[in-house]
Amino acid sequence: MSEYDYDLFVIGAGSGGVRAARVSASYGAKVAVAEEYRVGGTCVIRGCVPKKMLVYGSHFSEELEDGKNFGWTWENAKFDWIKLRDHILSDVDRLNNAYTETLNNHEVEIILERAEIVGPHEIKLASGKTVTAKYILIAVGAWPVVPEFPGSEHMMTSNEMFHLEKLPETIIISGGGYIANEFAGIFNGLGSKVTLVNRSDVILRGYDESLRDRLIQISTLKGINFKFNCNFEKIEKREDGAFDVYMGGPHIDSAPVRADVVLVATGRRPKTDGLGLENVGVEMDDKGAIKVDEYSRTNVDSIYAVGDVTDRVQLTPVAIREGQAFAETVFNDTPKTVDYNCIPSAVFSQPPIASVGLTESEARMKYGNIKIYSSDFRAMRNVFADRAERSLYKMIVEATSGKILGLHMIGPDAPEILQAAAVAVKAGLTKQDFDDTVALHPSMAEELVLLK
Repeated sequence: MSEYDYDLFVIGAGSGGVRAARVSASYGAKVAVAEEYRVGGTCVIRGCVPKKMLVYGSHFSEELEDGKNFGWTWENAKFDWIKLRDHILSDVDRLNNAYTETLNNHEVEIILERAEIVGPHEIKLASGKTVTAKYILIAVGAWPVVPEFPGSEHMMTSNEMFHLEKLPETIIISGGGYIANEFAGIFNGLGSKVTLVNRSDVILRGYDESLRDRLIQISTLKGINFKFNCNFEKIEKREDGAFDVYMGGPHIDSAPVRADVVLVATGRRPKTDGLGLENVGVEMDDKGAIKVDEYSRTNVDSIYAVGDVTDRVQLTPVAIREGQAFAETVFNDTPKTVDYNCIPSAVFSQPPIASVGLTESEARMKYGNIKIYSSDFRAMRNVFADRAERSLYKMIVEATSGKILGLHMIGPDAPEILQAAAVAVKAGLTKQDFDDTVALHPSMAEELVLLK
């Protein structure tokens, strides 16, 4: 009989935790998962999945307009926020049930309570019960950061945006990252007046500068108002339920701006508060992220961590890979690590951005001698619809070897196109390999093999 109640106790039932629990159980481990809210985690419940549904929904305003040049007409077309919202929440319920069923099918015990670590092998549940485990895996993810200033309690985070009672006429979004730009595109497409406020003059740090500039240009033409080098001073609630937002900075009018919703999207921090990590001396960095080695192990041998709670890459597919590698390493006696090189990423702005590998500036810093190939074009459907929006594809190549160092795209369906191309970049293929590939015509993707 085991000296512990479980072989593995997972805290957090998000993407990384569910994968680690399921695979570990498939290798014969006795596994339990504690989740204080709902099975599925940020991505499924309050993140990328419901947000992508909102992106899809917001596209129809332009598509209905573009349809006129394709022979379509619609009478009395109108948008119903409640219908879209409730259908999205219904799909979240479906996914929550699917994740729950997956764990049940693998005989993973689900404990819908908050859990706190009280020893290297000991966990205390909110009910007061204490259990033990040979290994503890922390997979609680990250949480939105809300700044502190007068009235900041009136700001909403991305967590609440899927539950709005009505579509806001005006919305102010604080931030310049992917969450801010995605919600700006969503609510602009749904008909809200959107202002994006950023404390610097740079959006989407880490993405290629050419793509960032193109997104600002297109977003501005769509009616999104950008306020750069701007900070919030205070927010006051009005009698009608809206807010007066006071902002400061160069060239910023001191008069308040009215908004129905003020969304803060200025970053996320690991959700390590109250986990009891100090009870066992688990090391964290100055941002509260858990430090781990290449096998996701903390400085405490029996405690591991995966996903956004660590000091690594905060992406759902990465958390899943880390959860899989953990299970292989600990319960299948097959040590596995995750390769963080050439991870593709996307911003589901409008139009979307997709990227893999080094940006132009990164490549110049690392390699010096590089070549840039690009295509700046209007997608066929945009030409036919009389839409001026232009796409940009950009390839970064090492000059001497011809090896592709990075690939960056902004335009319709860019993430769908980049996923296959990312395989080529990851495999170390060259510009000549792309040139030798026959174009698939007519398509936007063919630009990748025609870059000059």
